[in-house]
Amino acid sequence: MTRLLLVRHGETDWTVQGRFLGQTNLPLNGRGQRQAAAIGKALSSETIHTIYASDLGRAMITAQAIAGFQESTHNAVPVVPDSRLREVNFGEWDGLTYAEILARDPDSVNAWQGDFLKTAPPGGESLGQLAGRLKPFLEDVASAYPDETLVVAAHAGSLQCLLCLALGVSLKMYWQFRLAPASISQISLYPEGAIVNLLNDTCHLKDV
Repeated sequence: MTRLLLVRHGETDWTVQGRFLGQTNLPLNGRGQRQAAAIGKALSSETIHTIYASDLGRAMITAQAIAGFQESTHNAVPVVPDSRLREVNFGEWDGLTYAEILARDPDSVNAWQGDFLKTAPPGGESLGQLAGRLKPFLEDVASAYPDETLVVAAHAGSLQCLLCLALGVSLKMYWQFRLAPASISQISLYPEGAIVNLLNDTCHLKDV
């Protein structure tokens, strides 16, 4: 059984402003950095084998905070950047609010909402394309770490997609998983299928 601790990165300025944030390499804001430290502290009692992270800065900073607490309580844990874990690419919509996008290009928005599995934002990628790069990642870690606990530090979109893939449910369920900034979820991967043990836990953030 492979145990995955799914961690969404901490807050950014665009998160607060309600802007689409895909593959723009925006850093954590001050609160996001405190959230990353709170995640590290919350997971400090866990014995973690490896930390995989999206190679975007906001996820890497979150992963490094977790690694720092692991080093002080257990042993040094490697942080492995993996571009397959990046957020979905929103293309021309990155940095815009939904209202701004709708005002600029309502036809593209309607097409995307009508079939987000196959339709991508202009210059971006569809949910199906996101799943196409995440499925090999999930298969790789399940086979390489059959009896280990791993952290996956990534983004709302990539983690929601991983949940669908792990559980073997339709990608149409993607929108029904809500993962807050700096949340922790936990799944166990068995040959017979995955089990969700924890979803969208933010208890560690109560004093942040």
